[in-house]
Amino acid sequence: MRFRDTLVLSAALFGALAVRSLPVFGQVAQPVSYAYREVDGMKLNAYVFMPSGQASQGQTSAILLFHGGGWVAGSAEWTFDDARRFAALGIVAIAVDYRLAAGEITPIEALDDTRAAFQWVRRQAAEFKIDPNRVAGYGVSAGGYLVAAASLVDLPNGQAADKDAMPNLLLLWSPALDVAADGWFVRLLQGRANAAEFSPMEHASAATPPTSIVNGDKDTLTPVSRAKRFCDRVIQSGGICELNIYPGVGHLLTRNLANQESDFDPDPAFLADGKAQQDRFLRERGYLPAK
Repeated sequence: MRFRDTLVLSAALFGALAVRSLPVFGQVAQPVSYAYREVDGMKLNAYVFMPSGQASQGQTSAILLFHGGGWVAGSAEWTFDDARRFAALGIVAIAVDYRLAAGEITPIEALDDTRAAFQWVRRQAAEFKIDPNRVAGYGVSAGGYLVAAASLVDLPNGQAADKDAMPNLLLLWSPALDVAADGWFVRLLQGRANAAEFSPMEHASAATPPTSIVNGDKDTLTPVSRAKRFCDRVIQSGGICELNIYPGVGHLLTRNLANQESDFDPDPAFLADGKAQQDRFLRERGYLPAK
């Protein structure tokens, strides 16, 4: 698996395609922006999409969404379309910004932000009327890495992470799960840590939250073989991991196999089915209202 600077362009293109092609169900208000933390004078925002009628429904679940971009690009807005879709289905959806790798910032800081976002949401449980035991994580590519790592990887000092900083369920879209020997990830770490210590693959176990993964079988950036290996490890240890594989498509379900980094052409039928499968996964586990 390799991540390159050209992912900046490719992720932006995929975001634009998703906004045009994915349906929005029902009426969802514009998000309310909150600063969930401030680090070195930088405010990091969470954009909260409340489901219509949520106030009368009582306590519900929540899902935090993390964009892709190879840890160096992107913004919470890239996940707004999916956030609206989840909110329309009856779940509090929160699109999250995190620090991007640049200068002294590495994926370690992005992971720290991810955990801080989950902690912040649980502190706001009463305000948002959510069940703190039903807080899911949704991540695309590098964002998939972040939510998986938040649930599995220990803190840099070797201590176990606070449970309030972990998602209770994972929805992963072309996720980066095996970064132990990934040259791009290693480079972004700047020698500050052993990449294997921060790799979800190395920590997959029964402790992994119930997980649903979408992956193309021709993905050259986050190969399906690694998603299979991750799921196998989770299942063999007694956990739950569902892998939805789509034939003939690459990273983020692109039909353009010649260039999976900067010219996405996601298959519309597979895109819709992948969303439907993950919605079903949420509903079966009580995160969405029954139909």
